Amino acid sequence: MEVQESNLRPCPPLIVVSKIEVTDDKYKELIDSLPKEERFPPGLRKYQGFWQFQNAIPGVLAMKEDFKPRRDDVIVSSFPKSGTTWLKALTFTIMHRDKYTFSSHPLLKLNPHDCVPYIELHYALRDEQYLETLPSPRVLGMHVPYSLLSDSIKTSTCPIIHICRDPKDVIVSFWHMFKKFDGLMEPLSFKQTYELFCEGRVPTGPVCDHVLEYYTKSLSSPKKILILKYEEMLKDPTNGVVRIANFMGCPFSEEEIKSGLVEKIAEFCSFNELKNFDTKQSEGNIKSYYYRKGIAGDWQNYMTPEMANKLDEITKEKLCDSSFTF
Repeated sequence: MEVQESNLRPCPPLIVVSKIEVTDDKYKELIDSLPKEERFPPGLRKYQGFWQFQNAIPGVLAMKEDFKPRRDDVIVSSFPKSGTTWLKALTFTIMHRDKYTFSSHPLLKLNPHDCVPYIELHYALRDEQYLETLPSPRVLGMHVPYSLLSDSIKTSTCPIIHICRDPKDVIVSFWHMFKKFDGLMEPLSFKQTYELFCEGRVPTGPVCDHVLEYYTKSLSSPKKILILKYEEMLKDPTNGVVRIANFMGCPFSEEEIKSGLVEKIAEFCSFNELKNFDTKQSEGNIKSYYYRKGIAGDWQNYMTPEMANKLDEITKEKLCDSSFTF
């Protein structure tokens, strides 16, 4: 079925789940029993090893119980602020490259998060039926740890593409994003954010545990999970485009490669282009928080050497039993 732009609609930012009132007795008793972290507004709960916005947990649980992927779905996954928006733009554009020209592409009018909706968000909002209105093949996103996925996703043939990033840059991007949610949550200082991040007490954290679950599974199921590193994608985006297309099962033809389509997609979905699209869509759009600098190494402008070394040691300790490195 051909994707129509009319099937897509603006998606609220994932942060809105923090303000949803949990009234469903099915989950309320469980949620109230979970460990709580009040230093991160508006409050987190720890569920099966991962901290979540308290009011996001019903969406995660409902997704785990009820979501049934289609055979041709593609799922993009990440820890927040690890290159999610970029990966969504790339996967959507690659998947539907035969349906849209660059001059009439949905990304010119819609944010990548509108084109690739978060599964858990729509379940949290009790709007999961929207996902069923999207024609196949769907590209869907999530920030859910692998251990919290439904068995239907784990045993399905739909590929999962997971992008990860140096935790030091994740913290900086994380802090800047949450600073912009005026009225939705009280802002934290960078030092407060850093301390909570080091403790793993941030939404979907700890970050290393989150990434390691996907990485470990990718070792035994390389056709199921593709791990992408943000920094490697920055250095060679065209190679990243080819890897994504091959993994999704829609490799570029020789004709497409010769025509320069790979490079055109990489440029069309580049940080500067996506930020430019977003600016044109609506001045002051709340979704401008998705874009800041899009570079590697910006942590050096915010952390002291001591702070960076501490986080590097925490990361090294977490990863010591694996072959993974950021």
